[in-house]
Amino acid sequence: MANPEWTSRGKTVAQLISELRTFENQDLEVRISLNQGDTSFPISLVAKVDGKYAVLKNCQETPTPIQHRDGHE
Repeated sequence: MANPEWTSRGKTVAQLISELRTFENQDLEVRISLNQGDTSFPISLVAKVDGKYAVLKNCQETPTPIQHRDGHE
């Protein structure tokens, strides 16, 4: 099955900020996941790349993941 279009369309900085503002607790740590939330990594930096992208970076030599699901769901 092909991925829905929204999964690859991305978000602008303004859209991301707007979405994050909807969280009641503004002190939550923001993390990034590349496997639908099963595992996440801390965001070390936000960088502008090629003048076109805001990239969330993990700059740890050895990333410290958090496992959110046990794989038995």
